[in-house]
Amino acid sequence: MTFPLLALLCAVALLGPLLALPRKWRVPVLIGELLAGILLGRTGLNLVNPVEPTFTFLADMGFALIMFVAGTHVPLREKKIRSALGIGTVQLMVVAVVSAAAGISLAALFSNSHAALYIVLLSSSSAALVLPIISSLSLSGPPILALTAQVALADTLAIVALPLALDPATAGRAALGSLAVLGSAALVFLLLRKADSSGKWRSIHKVSEERKFALELRFQLVMLFALAGLAVWSHVSIMLAGFAFGLAVSAVGEPRRLAHQLFALTDGFLGPLFFLWLGASLDLRDLAAHPQMIMLGLALGFGSIAIHLLSRIFGLALSLGVLSASQLGVPIAAATIGIQQNLLAPGEPAALVLGALITIAAATVAGSRYASRNTVN
Repeated sequence: MTFPLLALLCAVALLGPLLALPRKWRVPVLIGELLAGILLGRTGLNLVNPVEPTFTFLADMGFALIMFVAGTHVPLREKKIRSALGIGTVQLMVVAVVSAAAGISLAALFSNSHAALYIVLLSSSSAALVLPIISSLSLSGPPILALTAQVALADTLAIVALPLALDPATAGRAALGSLAVLGSAALVFLLLRKADSSGKWRSIHKVSEERKFALELRFQLVMLFALAGLAVWSHVSIMLAGFAFGLAVSAVGEPRRLAHQLFALTDGFLGPLFFLWLGASLDLRDLAAHPQMIMLGLALGFGSIAIHLLSRIFGLALSLGVLSASQLGVPIAAATIGIQQNLLAPGEPAALVLGALITIAAATVAGSRYASRNTVN
């Protein structure tokens, strides 16, 4: 990694904001960043090497931060969300049961042993994608609360289950590693809550703001990277470390100033580098060489949407069912871990990303349609 190459990566990452700029398109920023990585990487010009150690390490840092931010998006402190957990749990159980049948069928259809992975993907949702859409469209009401509860539960459970589903042969070791990471994150939560209730956290915040020390960010990065180190040591994905720490911070309450600092670090630098790395790691030519993987991506994307439409049974609008099917962190994490640990077949990581992109496009349209109909009514 050199400074000219880093400048090139930062420059092409601007494709993300450029594509997202027209409000009527509602294109997530990550789409342009993935496309830029595909253009520069194995599929395109081959100007960057995704296995270069520095590039990979920066991408891992971005991955940890992205999952941390996703965890902070889960509204654990919202009392209204807690009241909707019952219906949200029932909706998720129905989706999970049907996803189990569909995942097993897909594994048999494509002659592989990834049924557990497909079940997790089909039943997952993305709090990091759904909650900002809800906020930007000013959606509210009991159906939105039930949807939020379902998405938060699905995202949390899918991220915990993903390492076990990806490599069932090492499920025992992964389970122990996951427990170690989750237990450490719980300990961090207790320490943060104690510091917050005693007033020490507010004192640190005041000094940091007056002296421009950025102490909150420094402390959070220490804890995040320590958990990531524990995850690597215990053979668990840093995805779980980032997300679990994000949940801990969300449960205590994230200071607005810290949120702004993390936004700058994640969305301004390390997050785009991660999506560039992921795009550069994908070889879409494998899809052409293995057309069945295109079919797998389509099946995962449209299958997830169809399964989540079952929420209509509980009176949820069809557009909200489509919105709940949106996927981001889980399939991207699955593709990332699969690439890093060589757990997936050629073209399969690209198929997982294709499925996620289908749900993102559908969720974007569905959210806008629900908002426009609600406004009219």
